[in-house]
Amino acid sequence: MNPTPVLYIVIPCYNEEAVLPITAPMFREKLESLTARGKISPDSRVLFVNDGSKDNTWNLICQLAKEDEHYKGICLSRNRGHQNALLAGLMEAKDRCDITISIDCDGQDDINAMDAMVDEYLSGAEIVYGVRSKRDTDTFFKRFTAESFYKLMKWMGADTVYNHADYRLVSSRALKEFANFKEVNIFLRGMFPLVGFKSTCVYYERYERIAGKSHYPLIKMLALAFDGITSLSIRPIRIITGLGVVISLVAFALIVYALVSYFTGNVVSGWASSLIVTCFLGGIQLISLGVIGEYVGKIYMETKARPRFIISERTDEDK
Repeated sequence: MNPTPVLYIVIPCYNEEAVLPITAPMFREKLESLTARGKISPDSRVLFVNDGSKDNTWNLICQLAKEDEHYKGICLSRNRGHQNALLAGLMEAKDRCDITISIDCDGQDDINAMDAMVDEYLSGAEIVYGVRSKRDTDTFFKRFTAESFYKLMKWMGADTVYNHADYRLVSSRALKEFANFKEVNIFLRGMFPLVGFKSTCVYYERYERIAGKSHYPLIKMLALAFDGITSLSIRPIRIITGLGVVISLVAFALIVYALVSYFTGNVVSGWASSLIVTCFLGGIQLISLGVIGEYVGKIYMETKARPRFIISERTDEDK
């Protein structure tokens, strides 16, 4: 292990022109602080990943890289989503450094937790997860849904770290092994535990966004949660199978009851019960088909083996 490892801070960016001028100097100051204390190499860098932003984000990244060698940037050919943008940055950095720390650009995650992350790496950990110590800044609805999501993921059989998002340190050794994961449908916070290696957690507090607007509204959060479940677990299909067995048993019991009623002459005609049963079974079938279809769609995308991201520009291409 290199006693003074080269660190790359990997930061995905999408329409961050409002916050980037504020947080970029903060990330550089953190590099300088860690370097001054002999924790990391002076060759450490901040790597921005422009995820097809529609504003001035890429021009700002290029300007930062031009003015200061501590900044580097790559630009994806189009918007590919947070997970793919983060993956692109990690794959770009894995051959240039000893460790990476991924973090969002909005300044909500406490960058001072990086000190403890680096210390854990120097103590032998290959992956260090940044875990929120509390959720006091969240609304009740967001806190409830987030905590329910992690509990649901655990119940579904997906190995995730509770209250951990994408703030983590990963060694280049672990990243090179992670590069062997070729699936198109990715959910990074659930995939890194699959890599193995020695890991630990660092706890920190999360703050309000410094500037700009959140790019993760409720719809996107729900989509991410559903992608995470279907990418890491087949338990929903097993639940459907179990539900089908239970409904079949109930239906068989109703058939027996209907036959007994018919032969005993105790038949009461009515449309309400028939309508309720028909709607219930129809709803269950549609939901089941939807879940199965989601898995079939993911299989379809995997068989195409399309690239997860395409890098169109780099700030250091001339070098």
